[in-house]
Amino acid sequence: MSSQDLEVQLPGGERRCRICIEAGALHRLGELVSSCISPSRLLVVSDSRVHSLYGELCRRSLEAQGWKVFQAVIPPGERSKSLAGVRRLYNAAVAAGLDRHDPILALGGGVVGDLAGFAAATYLRGVPLVMVPTTLLAQVDSSIGGKVGVNHPRGKNLIGAFYQPRLVVLDPELTASLPRRQFRAGLAETAKYGIVLDAELFALLERRLEALPRERGELLAGVIERAVRAKVRVVEQDEREAGYRRVLNFGHTIGHALEAAAGYRHYLHGEAVLVGMIAATGLARRLGLLEAQEADRIEALLNRIGIKAPPPGLTTGEVLSALAYDKKRRGEELALVLPTGIGRFTFYFTAERELLEEAVSAYLRQGRLPGEDNKI
Repeated sequence: MSSQDLEVQLPGGERRCRICIEAGALHRLGELVSSCISPSRLLVVSDSRVHSLYGELCRRSLEAQGWKVFQAVIPPGERSKSLAGVRRLYNAAVAAGLDRHDPILALGGGVVGDLAGFAAATYLRGVPLVMVPTTLLAQVDSSIGGKVGVNHPRGKNLIGAFYQPRLVVLDPELTASLPRRQFRAGLAETAKYGIVLDAELFALLERRLEALPRERGELLAGVIERAVRAKVRVVEQDEREAGYRRVLNFGHTIGHALEAAAGYRHYLHGEAVLVGMIAATGLARRLGLLEAQEADRIEALLNRIGIKAPPPGLTTGEVLSALAYDKKRRGEELALVLPTGIGRFTFYFTAERELLEEAVSAYLRQGRLPGEDNKI
């Protein structure tokens, strides 16, 4: 596959983020990073699983271009995305002697990207950031757009910043090492863009969903490119989520509450967002904002990806309590993104607890849901 380069152009003159989509790009990572930043010291952040797969290849490629590489390895999982985790990276950066011109490179999934990105945004008041996402979810979502941060025990991503990377390297081949569950979580986040922003992407997923796990070449690269282009268009219009960028929170309001209520142990991020999208679609149908035929198409696609059953004992009250800490609240109102058609959406603000209670209860009542054993 040939390289596809995109660029996020942001307000403020020279602020740009280069995005490279290329199968096998990890093998020439050193060349790509050196094209944006002059070789010096560099801190690579990854989790233990990703480090065992790609850490040595990453180091060799960078050193071949003259980089002095230091590595910080964190435990995998959402619980590493904490202030304690950031402190660990600060210590690694100080030990490596990084100055303001030396980059931090995030090699991993969304947890690694968010954590390393927040460290880059705050260490020495900001050092260059390079994102090399290794999961499908991170490739289409968290690595693009500059949102970085960590969790608080009361809510997901309550502590964070907007901080754009200099370079994002998207290598579709890296998704071949993903467990089935991780790949499905990425497909859920990919479907988000089709549902609310890109009807052609939605139709492509409807036609070829089952082929995606097998065809990691042109088909997957094309899906990633469409999703990334959709996000780039949004970020260029509203980098700091003053308005339009909130569309990217489709499914996240209830999804984040599920993650927090379950103690960040039960759901992958994409799994929780998928449940949130199902709930938002059902709410849009009940409110008369979405025709039944299109609601059926959305729900059918999400069911084909596969819905994660709730953890035993999780209650509606626990999820609604977690919603109280949603950072997108407007006073007593929650800001929801609801689909109004394939590729269309509206912002809906509500303080009606009954509406949200019904949406959450419908999911919790069903327990084991159709689609959970889907073989995507």
